[in-house]
Amino acid sequence: MIPALDIDPFCQDFFDDPYPAHAAMRDAGPVVYLPRYGIHAVARYDDVRAMLMDWGSYSSARGVGISDFAKEKPWRLPSLLLETDPPLHDRTRKLMDKVLSPAAVRALRQSFAAAADSLIDDLLVRGSFDAVRDLAEAYPLTVFPDAVGMPPENRRFLLPYGNMVFNSFGPRNSFFETAVADAEPVLAWVQAQSKREALTASGFGAAIHAATDTGEFTTAEAEVLVRSLLTAGVDTTVNGLCAAVYCLARFPTALEQLRADPSLARAAFEEAVWLESPVQTFFRTTTRDVTIGDETLSEGTKVLMFLGAANRDPRRWDHPDDFDMARRNAGHVGFGTGIHGCVGAVLARLEGELVLNAIARKVASIEIMGEPKRRYNNTLRGMASLPVRMTAAAET
Repeated sequence: MIPALDIDPFCQDFFDDPYPAHAAMRDAGPVVYLPRYGIHAVARYDDVRAMLMDWGSYSSARGVGISDFAKEKPWRLPSLLLETDPPLHDRTRKLMDKVLSPAAVRALRQSFAAAADSLIDDLLVRGSFDAVRDLAEAYPLTVFPDAVGMPPENRRFLLPYGNMVFNSFGPRNSFFETAVADAEPVLAWVQAQSKREALTASGFGAAIHAATDTGEFTTAEAEVLVRSLLTAGVDTTVNGLCAAVYCLARFPTALEQLRADPSLARAAFEEAVWLESPVQTFFRTTTRDVTIGDETLSEGTKVLMFLGAANRDPRRWDHPDDFDMARRNAGHVGFGTGIHGCVGAVLARLEGELVLNAIARKVASIEIMGEPKRRYNNTLRGMASLPVRMTAAAET
């Protein structure tokens, strides 16, 4: 019998401290039932990863949010990346993988590194600042839209846009209602920036629109894919960077290790994404009767995957609540995995590595100077404010 747990994964108390509930779900069994929303959930690493890898049994095309698109008309436009299954997904993912090719990302490294160095230098002059607004948000909003080919005006609209998108995957609760309250100007701006004529002739946006020249995609599809890229390329990076700074401030020994070996920057960012899991949850819908553990779920069952709980599953990881840059965290699901793995992960990893490398070379200490404040979102885990003080390393 599938255990039923009185857990609300979309309320403020849960967002403030999800870990006891994560443990309760993992301990209860491979699959649990959450009667408050009439959904099933998996929280153990092996079961979450198995679902992510089996798109044939666990559909994304029926919505990666709580709504089942096979039973109700989507109130929003489904994502051509997140909410399609093969063969349609193969077509869109092939284009995005081409646009975000290793060569294309390598070409950004020098300019992204210079921007990271400049930002950390400026923040060290200030000393005290908000690590969310002034670092974790400021850096991606500088370099990423440049890479897409967007104009400099109103880039901060990307933040409420992502907040809306990721809130929409949960129920229509107060967090959702607040996120969409002032949606009109944000949506209008994002839609305008997704058009070919609004973008520079070079950049990721232009590369996506170039696929319309050969008839592979329609103009409308290209605009939707640009908007998908804007979502994939900002929110995970912002919350990942914030998580990394938060971890380095709480684990000063780790900062000392990073300073001694700046080449650990990539590992430090990866560990922060593993530990804090900026994307906490996604839904799938069963396409047939499936077995999880000893339990059978019928076709059309909504299942909520707890990526954050999977990443801290003690069945898979030793000392899962510690920040350890030496950890072998390959296989974590902080960016998802399988055919629907985060398309923006390659950019997030580049940005995270370069910012943390700059910190390793320039920063002696990071202190938390006030109470961090959470940003509440039905899918994402991040902060609204993280007051810190950075002290410059002595020049050698």
